[in-house]
Amino acid sequence: MTKVTAQMSVSLDGFYAGPRHTGDGDWMASAESAGFFRITRWVTEGLAWRERQGFAGGERDTNSDVIAETFEAAGAYVMGRRMADGGEVPWGEEPPFRAPVFVVTHRPRPRLDRRGGTSFTYVTDGVAAAVEQARAAAGGKDVAVAGGGSLVRQVLRAGLLDELELHVVPVVLGTGLRLLDADLDLGEKEAIELTPTRVIHDPQVTHIRYAVRGRAPLVLDDRGSGGGPTRVTG
Repeated sequence: MTKVTAQMSVSLDGFYAGPRHTGDGDWMASAESAGFFRITRWVTEGLAWRERQGFAGGERDTNSDVIAETFEAAGAYVMGRRMADGGEVPWGEEPPFRAPVFVVTHRPRPRLDRRGGTSFTYVTDGVAAAVEQARAAAGGKDVAVAGGGSLVRQVLRAGLLDELELHVVPVVLGTGLRLLDADLDLGEKEAIELTPTRVIHDPQVTHIRYAVRGRAPLVLDDRGSGGGPTRVTG
């Protein structure tokens, strides 16, 4: 059964990159880039990622296995326009996705077909439409929301996300682009509930997979009210 999934590397304080880069300067020299590459170091060192990029070397380890599993599970991708535009040149004529990619955008553009099975279809009628088109193209495999963080929040806010995997890196950035921000349209007494389904530990990163249960009210906890004293055993 096709699931809509997302996975993001985040710092211990919840950022997936440094402060947003604006202007015409070199993104690679920006604070946004510095934060992003620190928390994705575990990815770029992985054999599975490097093989997909056509690079030599890399570590064959647990982290590489997680990357390989993520690529294998995806039958189609949904992506934001900023990420698609930023990756177009570095990815070259044979991007690493090897599957249809649906780009959420307000600016129309003809479909791009690349070698290796990757195509980029630009969807201008919203995130739900992009997810629906990706489902139809996924061939029974998962729809992977590739990012960036703003798009992941849009999918989560719309109730379209089934699974979220966070790769938590033991570093504190202090500031930057936060994955789970205040634009989820939650009420004052409302939350999005998740259930951990897998945890993989590594010195560089902890991989935590959650099933997204959806919105639920925040209910007053009545522990300690009435009922007499609590008996402690053991």
